[in-house]
Amino acid sequence: MAQASVEYYTELEQGRGPQPSEQMLASLARALRLTADERDHVYHLAGRALPSYASTAAHVHPGMLDLLDHLHGTPAQVITDLHAPLVQNPMAAALLGRPEHRTGPRAGFIHQWFLNPVVRGRYHPEEHDHQSRVLVADLRAVSARRAGARDVTELVRDLTRRSPEFAGLWEQQEVAVRRQDRKRLVHPQVGVVEVNCLSLLSEDGTQRLLWFTPAPGTDAAEKLELLRTIGEQDLARDPSAVDRRPRTPYPVHRHL
Repeated sequence: MAQASVEYYTELEQGRGPQPSEQMLASLARALRLTADERDHVYHLAGRALPSYASTAAHVHPGMLDLLDHLHGTPAQVITDLHAPLVQNPMAAALLGRPEHRTGPRAGFIHQWFLNPVVRGRYHPEEHDHQSRVLVADLRAVSARRAGARDVTELVRDLTRRSPEFAGLWEQQEVAVRRQDRKRLVHPQVGVVEVNCLSLLSEDGTQRLLWFTPAPGTDAAEKLELLRTIGEQDLARDPSAVDRRPRTPYPVHRHL
């Protein structure tokens, strides 16, 4: 689950090899289900600064990971309140793909949505205006809750400067926490998949568990089943594929 080989763990336990990165420490903390205090202690032992709670190396709430374990047949992932991905299960990876490795405010989906055409292309064109509006309304709710937070301020400033669309929507001052939505995702292998996206917020509101269910009256259930089969076939052809993937702060979470 931490995306590391047995040899790497052995070297780590014996104090050999390079110091683990912040991303690897975060993955280890998730794999071992460490509490926030235990995770902080590991960072101190490794001589690493604690990441921002909204960064992609943030500590995932153990309760969120427990729920993710029980959704291994459903696309699901945990994100920060700025929509920066933290961890996903294999079905989410199959449906949504893996985001680019980024850090800071630019790691979030909101930043990518307004400035990366490839990301926007994963949604049906008729969805674009709606998605833009609800993302901005959700971000305004976050900015009110965490007034003055540096990561929120930097994100809003950067998008206002670089995206006229964002700037116009931000001026409208709509506020709405995004708890559920309906999406039409454009998948390169199975085509348009219409899903209901539901979310569960952590008690402090800083993280969300998202899961995707087939929209009733569509062929989404069959397409999701096909994606699950495709993913299993890929692993069957090359069981070591997961271990060879680059280590990122966005690991695929597998049921243990």
